[in-house]
Amino acid sequence: MVYSNEGCLRVGQTAPDFSATAVFDQEFKQIKLSDYRGKYVILFFYPLDFTFVCPTEITAFSDRYEDFKNINTEVLGVSVDSEFSHLAWIQSDRKSGGVGDLNYPLVSDIKKEISSAYNVLDPDAGVALRGLFIIDKDGVIQHSTINNLSFGRSVDETLRTLQAIQYVQSHPDEVCPAGWQPGDKTMSPDPVKSKVFFASV
Repeated sequence: MVYSNEGCLRVGQTAPDFSATAVFDQEFKQIKLSDYRGKYVILFFYPLDFTFVCPTEITAFSDRYEDFKNINTEVLGVSVDSEFSHLAWIQSDRKSGGVGDLNYPLVSDIKKEISSAYNVLDPDAGVALRGLFIIDKDGVIQHSTINNLSFGRSVDETLRTLQAIQYVQSHPDEVCPAGWQPGDKTMSPDPVKSKVFFASV
């Protein structure tokens, strides 16, 4: 399958706003992405409820939710399922293939408008690919990644990338090298000053 780049979202662009029904705390709730301005958002798409790789990702993000919350970040999961399917999945035990209670909302994209806006919809399968977007507190996309359907994403790497984004946004005269972790050395984006970093590694 070849996807068109026309209208494709890029980092640095404003994340498309949306309003949709989500399930949180076993209740239906209307949410808007723009309601989260002032916070960072991890927005991730997954194909379907009651599948195989999906629950491993969804529970992993929930188990690490406090790590995100502690750095001013909310998590939103999105699929093309209805809110009723989301609720049934949340009410199913993890040992039975469910996800149990989650620490963040699952959004219903039953009309496929959100996944289309973020260019992650697989039109042949009729589901979203595993797209993940890190949106900053001004609503700007700072990172995006899209996996194919059969393999999941790393919560650790998502958190590390988010921390790097937050660091450089609060330290505009510094950049983070590959694999940077909080507490690691950064460098100056300057031909001369950057040699200080390279000389130390």
